Amino acid sequence: MGPWKPTSRRNPRRRFHDFQNLPPPRNRTVDLVKSSAIFGVLLIHASAGCLSGPVSAPWLSGLFWNALARPAVPLFLMASGALLLPPERELPIKRLYTRSMARLLAALFFWAACYKLVYLWLLDSLTPWDLEAAAKNLLLFRHEEHLYYLHIMLLVYAFLPVTRLLVRNGDRQSLEYALGLWFLLGILYPTVRTLWPFTLLGGVPVQWRLNLAYSSIGYTLLGHYLTVYRPRPRRPLCLAALLAGFLLTFGGTWAASAAAGRLEEHFLEGTGAGVFLEALGFWGLCQRASLPEWAGRAAERLSNASFCVFLTHVFFLQFFARHGLRAAEGPPLFTVPLVSLLVLICGWGAYALFSQVPGVRRWLI
Repeated sequence: MGPWKPTSRRNPRRRFHDFQNLPPPRNRTVDLVKSSAIFGVLLIHASAGCLSGPVSAPWLSGLFWNALARPAVPLFLMASGALLLPPERELPIKRLYTRSMARLLAALFFWAACYKLVYLWLLDSLTPWDLEAAAKNLLLFRHEEHLYYLHIMLLVYAFLPVTRLLVRNGDRQSLEYALGLWFLLGILYPTVRTLWPFTLLGGVPVQWRLNLAYSSIGYTLLGHYLTVYRPRPRRPLCLAALLAGFLLTFGGTWAASAAAGRLEEHFLEGTGAGVFLEALGFWGLCQRASLPEWAGRAAERLSNASFCVFLTHVFFLQFFARHGLRAAEGPPLFTVPLVSLLVLICGWGAYALFSQVPGVRRWLI
């Protein structure tokens, strides 16, 4: 066979250069994680209304879905780490602040303003004084509760030059040390802080604990680490981690709530060991998943729409509630996923509509 000759008059080096500049292939693990995580967010909020009052059979059904879906936000953070932390991806500080964070701030303030205006309209309180108070609250980051995730992402973005420096210049051992320290102070310590003898601690050691906002940065490092160093985890270990995490989250919340006579959310927090294990196990199962082509395309589309679904889903939950369609109105074991599915369809439809408006897809969804 003779030497290869280009069939085009174009410079083959240029063709190879163009190939190098093509966007990287889709990360199917991230697509599957994000599409599952957004449904998990809907399950959490749909089941929240079932968790008021004393422990009962419907209460436990609501808790089942709530505890199962709790790793949703940590999974989103891990997906962000898998996408943003690879050293080969260029992310100058100027672009980080003028594009990435600017887009996040635009979406945050736009949707926070929409929620405030809609609630004032529903209360028939669109007076100058109410609008002035709403504007002050908007500027002071007193936003709709679920928008806390965007507040966290602003911090995650601000720390990206630091976390990317660790990933780029540190070896695997350094990254594992950082993750171990994060696990001790950001996961394990917050989980046991309400138990004896840790309740006896005082002074500065109490402040060693990382709060949710700073602990979220550790989840981004974890997502990158698992993508690079644990791309094919063992399925039995993933299932064991997922089951153990669910039992700790569900059982711990059940026991604590039964003792207190009301919902105790300590074990449902994103910094809880149970939620951490659930996120770890589910991420590994997504890494091991082999999707058919049609399922991969569906996960990709839902992954692209997940931010819009997250931003708008409370509107749809409130709309359904005002028309008597609440998960608490029926057996939560069935109504929670049904309401969540309806909200998901509405949010996906909103994305299909809004993404056709120039500038909206880039800046607001």
